[in-house]
Amino acid sequence: MGKLKAPLLEALLKHAENKPASFHVPGHHNGAALVHTLRESHIEDAAQLEKQLSAVMRLDVTELSSTDDLHHPEGAILEAQQLAAQCYGAEETCLLVGGSTSGNLAMILAVCNPGDIIIVQRNVHKSVINGLKLAGAQAVFLTPRLESNTGLSMVPSIEQVKQALYQFPQAKAVFLTNPNYYGMGMKLDTYAKACHEQGKPLLIDEAHGAHYGMHPDLPTSAIRAGADGVVQSTHKTLPALTMGAMLHMQGQLLDRRRIKEALAMVQSSSPSFPIMASLDISRAIVDRLGDRLFHSAIEAVHSFRMWVKETNTMFATAEPELFPGQQQDPLRLILTVPGGQLTGFELHRELEKRGCWAEMSDPLYTVMVIGPHVAADEAITRLQDALRDIHESFVAEPSREALYQKQSVSDDLSEGISEPVSFARTKDRPSKRVPLQEALHQPSAEMIIPYPPGIPILYPGERFTEMHLKDIRRLSDTGARFQGAEDGTMATVAILIEEKC
Repeated sequence: MGKLKAPLLEALLKHAENKPASFHVPGHHNGAALVHTLRESHIEDAAQLEKQLSAVMRLDVTELSSTDDLHHPEGAILEAQQLAAQCYGAEETCLLVGGSTSGNLAMILAVCNPGDIIIVQRNVHKSVINGLKLAGAQAVFLTPRLESNTGLSMVPSIEQVKQALYQFPQAKAVFLTNPNYYGMGMKLDTYAKACHEQGKPLLIDEAHGAHYGMHPDLPTSAIRAGADGVVQSTHKTLPALTMGAMLHMQGQLLDRRRIKEALAMVQSSSPSFPIMASLDISRAIVDRLGDRLFHSAIEAVHSFRMWVKETNTMFATAEPELFPGQQQDPLRLILTVPGGQLTGFELHRELEKRGCWAEMSDPLYTVMVIGPHVAADEAITRLQDALRDIHESFVAEPSREALYQKQSVSDDLSEGISEPVSFARTKDRPSKRVPLQEALHQPSAEMIIPYPPGIPILYPGERFTEMHLKDIRRLSDTGARFQGAEDGTMATVAILIEEKC
């Protein structure tokens, strides 16, 4: 089959093979300093540590004439980015070493100046909110559509997006998250068309879709559907190191010069070459194997779903009702216990006790991310064994009242479109802490983020509603962790002290 074409990895290996005498950062100097200090330390596991770390340190270099510069690529990095753009169908691609977070920040900073308005899906990742803060922009939030079978949030409807573009013609762009954490999303060609008809770029956080479009059974990628800027967390679904991601661009509506300027601001001036090399090799593997990379995994997951349906256990896999344009990632398993014997959080913990580590959970669901290796290393068999054991331990438990009630959405499109919310950085307003139940109708002084998936449910300045209080209590009672809020138990919250007229 021959060698994989991975120019950045090849440049790093060639540099290491020359056994250079390094008089530059990083301080481990191709691993030599680590080896020396470990041997001098005379610790028992020195040899094991040397074996585990020294290999990757050989590739962990700085910007040299033989390795290129991420912020001004002219050699191996430039070629790696060009090959990535060809692979994904983009006009230009940037490698990211700060995860999708850095790409989201860069896209917002590129399109928004202080005070500008951008149309944003309400349930975005916290990195998007941080981008709004850095830009000093205003967000018009769109209420997400609820999937009918599961009640989970997806992208807003195309009608909602069109209405928002009509109401706010001054908006600089539309920013959506697609797919959601559960692998549910929409084909975005109609969204791209609606945005382009108004001369607005469509920006997509496609963090969980780096593998999209690589197999006939996988969803269509946002870049191939016509989006202008698309961020993907390559490390989430392909064999890249954590924090490895890509930003794909096309068309004339997105200022790529400003994108690159923003990336230089939000990413390190000393980027990780091992991370970049892993992005290069992941792309090379996709190029070489194509749909063969995912075929066995998709078949294995299909067989697992059939096993769940046919065996007499208390588990089920959540299956969204696919309407025209909706997409579901077949490599995202959503497990649930319809009888209520276990919450999603509890199932997550029980699986961990049996050596199966899920990606995330909520009060109802436990989410499993399936990799291309799954059919080869018996991971599915281990999951089946764990579920059988959990079933035997809990099947006698009485059913509990469902923790999740599906919400209804008004047919009035304008109700799902917020007034512009400012994220300009200003002097902190005075605040105080109160018991959660006393926060009703009060403006929040903190962002409240259940994690995972890291999507804020309340922004500073927004008022607590009955629904907010109910959701916070439900999530807290079932074991969710909260970021942003000072009191992680959510027994108390911070509210703004309003001036009396």
